[in-house]
Amino acid sequence: MMEELEGKSRRKVAIDIVKANWFAIGLFLAAAVVFLIPYFLIWHDAPLNRLLGYRVNNLVLFIAILVGIVVHELIHGITWACHTGWRSISFGVMWKLLTPYCHCDRPMGIRPYILGALMPCIVLGLLPAIAGVVIGSFPLTAFGIFFIAAAAGDLWMAWLLTKEKADSMILDHPNEAGFYVYE
Repeated sequence: MMEELEGKSRRKVAIDIVKANWFAIGLFLAAAVVFLIPYFLIWHDAPLNRLLGYRVNNLVLFIAILVGIVVHELIHGITWACHTGWRSISFGVMWKLLTPYCHCDRPMGIRPYILGALMPCIVLGLLPAIAGVVIGSFPLTAFGIFFIAAAAGDLWMAWLLTKEKADSMILDHPNEAGFYVYE
């Protein structure tokens, strides 16, 4: 597959992790407003101290978030592997920034790359937050809000890709939060 990139121009697109973390804080606050207002409007009869007071629920939520961080990267890998194969997928942690990552070392089209970037936000963020509001589960709503914010860098990269030519090929950057665009 790398052969099809020969002769094409290459341009690096990367995001600043520190700026992405600030974006994540803003995204967390926005998601909290979007999901907690309806949650409390629908489930107003449950006192806040009851919602937050169960240590077991908080412990379960904490463990779920730790597992979710691993699953987040696994979802990237599964989605991208559907287009490139498992041998092209690797996982790791940028220890300097305590940032886990999934890397794909084979090029793919913009749509599969965007899909792989967005899937963790959908599966671990939007769906649990919506379900939490619908069924009245504060921990599930909080879990979803957390994972919407955890996808901030992914959302930013997907947004950057919307500006690229539809027939461009994307190659994940091997050691930065970003990618190469081949045109």
